[in-house]
Amino acid sequence: MADIHWATWTPTDTATLVFIVRDGLVLLIRKKRGLGAGKINGPGGRLDPDETPLACALREMQEELVTVPLDPIEHGRLSFQFVDGYGIHVHVFRATRYRGEPRETVEATPLWTPLDAVPFDEMWADDALWLPVLLAGGRFRGWFVFDGDRMLDAAVEAGASVDPTAAGPSRSR
Repeated sequence: MADIHWATWTPTDTATLVFIVRDGLVLLIRKKRGLGAGKINGPGGRLDPDETPLACALREMQEELVTVPLDPIEHGRLSFQFVDGYGIHVHVFRATRYRGEPRETVEATPLWTPLDAVPFDEMWADDALWLPVLLAGGRFRGWFVFDGDRMLDAAVEAGASVDPTAAGPSRSR
């Protein structure tokens, strides 16, 4: 973590994740293709050119689950650096209302999951560090270093600003 100057770090891609939380459940997906295929995660994907994070979140949710979140609020930002040089910055949204019944597509299978039974063992390792904060309605920032699927280092700040000018982590874990 100390080798990366997060304040000037530039990601290869920018993406979104969206989690619908209601009635003691969270809507997750099993990804069928792309980065993290086979893993459980939230719906989302990379921004198109000139697309805002919110517009991307809405589009990706529609493409992956034929569902549209009605009240998405950005709760966090995650920065990932992979040792192969790839970097991705992710805007994380939380919603409580949606339109359309989530259904399987070529991209994902929907999984309504009890909040107390999130399958972290089938998710990216970083999810266990920040997803509980999101599920509780909190805000956060996270910085991670990965070698393929293996997390090498991490820092998460709960209650942190989602301001894009915020500096990197104040401490490593």
